Amino acid sequence: MERTFAIIKPDAVERGLAGKILSRIEEAGFTIRAMRKQHLTKVEAEGFYAVHAERPFFGELTTFMSSGPCVLLALEAPNAINKWRDTMGVTDPAKAAPGTMRKDFGESIGRNATHGSDAPETAAFALGYFFRGMDLI
Repeated sequence: MERTFAIIKPDAVERGLAGKILSRIEEAGFTIRAMRKQHLTKVEAEGFYAVHAERPFFGELTTFMSSGPCVLLALEAPNAINKWRDTMGVTDPAKAAPGTMRKDFGESIGRNATHGSDAPETAAFALGYFFRGMDLI
């Protein structure tokens, strides 16, 4: 078993899609090990996305991620990182495969409904950033 980190982003929460996305996560075979709805502060978003601090989209990304509540998730499944990446689809909803989260729920590259870790190191960082060890049952 492997764990990964996922976010249902503010755009999806605002549009009332969190329940549909959670249902599809479970239908895809993930176990939700921890979950919390949280409105990130700008500082929390900047800390989480610090790896992108020098990129031109950093300010827009952190402003968006702190614009409303999101749902933070610790997911578990065999090969969870790659499985979640496949379940989400590519970043641009217009290019995402049919049936993926981003194709079905995303509006644009910036408002693409979900986030997921891309490697074991980023998953470990994100899980530790948002959840205490005892939260991950």
